[in-house]
Amino acid sequence: MDLKKSSGAQVMTVDVHEAKHLLNQAHRYLDVRTEEEFKNGHLENALNIPYMFTTQQGRVKNPKFIDQVLAVCRKDDHLILGCQSGVRSVYATTDLLDSIV
Repeated sequence: MDLKKSSGAQVMTVDVHEAKHLLNQAHRYLDVRTEEEFKNGHLENALNIPYMFTTQQGRVKNPKFIDQVLAVCRKDDHLILGCQSGVRSVYATTDLLDSIV
């Protein structure tokens, strides 16, 4: 994902082979799973900023997600976002793209 894209940008999905290729081309991997999931295993050099937190009421969106990402990533960084099933990473990517318009 290129964070310099305009409001017309679309979320792109890539398979694991393409992701590996992109990581070798200086893309950064942002793991949006919970801290607990991240601790159970993650890619080397992955950043972990949870898109959601687990509470007694279920999962809730991290209200500081965008600010936390922008604190460690530049707007022109090329990012690959990932989670367990792909759902959170799509939502997180959409929110990031919307935040830079």
